[in-house]
Amino acid sequence: MSSEHPIKELLAAIEKENASDLHLGEGRMPFARISGLLIPLEKFGTLSRTAIISILDDLLPQKIGDEFLKNKEVDFSYTDHDVRFRGNAFYQQGLITIALRLIPKRIRSLEELRLPPVLETFTKRTQGFFLVVGPVGQGKSTTLAAMIELINQERPEHILTIEDPIEYQYEPKKSIINQREVGIDTNDFHTALVSMVREDINVVLLGEMRDPETVSAAVTAAETGHLVFSTLHTNDAPQTIDRIIDSFPANQQPQIRTQLAGSLTGIFSQRLIPRIAGGVIPAYELLICNVAVSNLIRESRTHEIPSVIETSSQAGMIDFNRSLAELVRRGEITIENAYHYSLNPKILEKLL
Repeated sequence: MSSEHPIKELLAAIEKENASDLHLGEGRMPFARISGLLIPLEKFGTLSRTAIISILDDLLPQKIGDEFLKNKEVDFSYTDHDVRFRGNAFYQQGLITIALRLIPKRIRSLEELRLPPVLETFTKRTQGFFLVVGPVGQGKSTTLAAMIELINQERPEHILTIEDPIEYQYEPKKSIINQREVGIDTNDFHTALVSMVREDINVVLLGEMRDPETVSAAVTAAETGHLVFSTLHTNDAPQTIDRIIDSFPANQQPQIRTQLAGSLTGIFSQRLIPRIAGGVIPAYELLICNVAVSNLIRESRTHEIPSVIETSSQAGMIDFNRSLAELVRRGEITIENAYHYSLNPKILEKLL
């Protein structure tokens, strides 16, 4: 460990600044993401190759370090005095680069996260498939952690999380919670999902759906009496449904479309918008999969889903542009940021 750039000092710095991410790169100074903005940590100076290798040695166990050297990139988790970080190390132009995401120890509630109370209804179900979607770094894992913790607090269930790497760590309350990390506790997501059927699981949190086999196993689990939560890096509900279906060969798409129509309970899309008062606040869209939506999925009419969301607020659905407009009206975000994050600025203009 280099005394010039100790990792513990760097991690302590981002905790103190309430940063969400730390970026370390060979030949440049560290950067922290604070309230959505990248800020240089100038006091640490430029990181040398010796320093970055020393930091990497501290962050990665031997097995994962060997994987990094072989594959040139690796996902990992790191814990320092009960504070957890999710990380990725990779090469760029032959130089080592590390990105670390701070995972808060305390799991915040939906209310604290300023998320809609209607999300609670999806935690009370006994089976189904619920997705939280959005680009990287928009709080998907935090939202799902709040929902899983709500189940943990309220019901005696057997909860399984399958993650790569494990992010939030849960303290069992009313529920039994087992957490499996891909590469350490199981070989891959699909294998862990198939094995789950024999483990008397009620609720499963699937950190990511990376391939058709995992998607198929997750949908089947939802069909066979499990409550399944997962994420996708998609922008909205229609794109999410299309992404899932299009990941399968053409001859398998009708079957997965039918399965999805029958098992999907909802899709929640979110973005973290810079607040005028500092920090970030979520704007969101919620699709609730009712009979009408199920029929649209089954009949390959996903392009009609946005209009269903726009006209179904009384049924609990939430339109993303209306969410942005409400944040503007409350003085939480600027009009400029509302337009910047809107997926359909012309409709937003009519709401402002």
